[in-house]
Amino acid sequence: MNNQTKLPPSQMPEMWNSKEAWRVFGIMAEFVAATDRLNIIQPAVSIFGSARTRPDHPYYKKTEEIARLLSDAGFSVISGGGPGIMEAANKGAFYGKSPSVGLNIQLPHEQHNNPYQNISQTFKHFFARKVMFVKFASAYVVMPGGFGTLDELMEALTLVQTGKTRRIPIILVCSDYWRGMVDWIRQTLLSEGMINPEDMDLIQVTDDPETVVSAIFKHYETRGFELSDAEREMQLNL
Repeated sequence: MNNQTKLPPSQMPEMWNSKEAWRVFGIMAEFVAATDRLNIIQPAVSIFGSARTRPDHPYYKKTEEIARLLSDAGFSVISGGGPGIMEAANKGAFYGKSPSVGLNIQLPHEQHNNPYQNISQTFKHFFARKVMFVKFASAYVVMPGGFGTLDELMEALTLVQTGKTRRIPIILVCSDYWRGMVDWIRQTLLSEGMINPEDMDLIQVTDDPETVVSAIFKHYETRGFELSDAEREMQLNL
């Protein structure tokens, strides 16, 4: 706005309130569009990890192997759609038998869409994207990563612990990377009564790609991947 058209201070709150109200419709549109596109991908596994991991790094190669195994086993693979571990996850699935799904986010830096996506959905809002990671995932596979990866991990643990979503396998890969955090959870959170002893069972740790796949199948062997009516209702209230 130039000086001639600038609103007086008394009218600025009303302008921002109006913009905020219209923003709600954009959020609704993201949920509707993403749900419509992703309903076809089940069962699926969400894979998280650093956007900064280079293709020649062992973490990248291990992620690609895990994603290919999951894809060949019949799981769609969901990643954040960007570079690094996300690219490795999409790449492994892309060359497998099941769809590679990228839930991309618009960021001022770091994020660019990788080319290994059969299904690509772009979000403006982190929280809408995070709901889709949980809503369509039969398991979480968490590779080494930074704040964003930890955010997704803690979100999943909280939702499962509080019963806001169904119990799914949450598998941390690369034990050396996660050991300090897991020890701190056990020695501090658990010992001081911040979590219950059974909450430690929500986390599995492994270094073996084959074990990732077998752990997911073991979790579902007595019940299958189809959601019950109660679980579908639960997912509606995420």
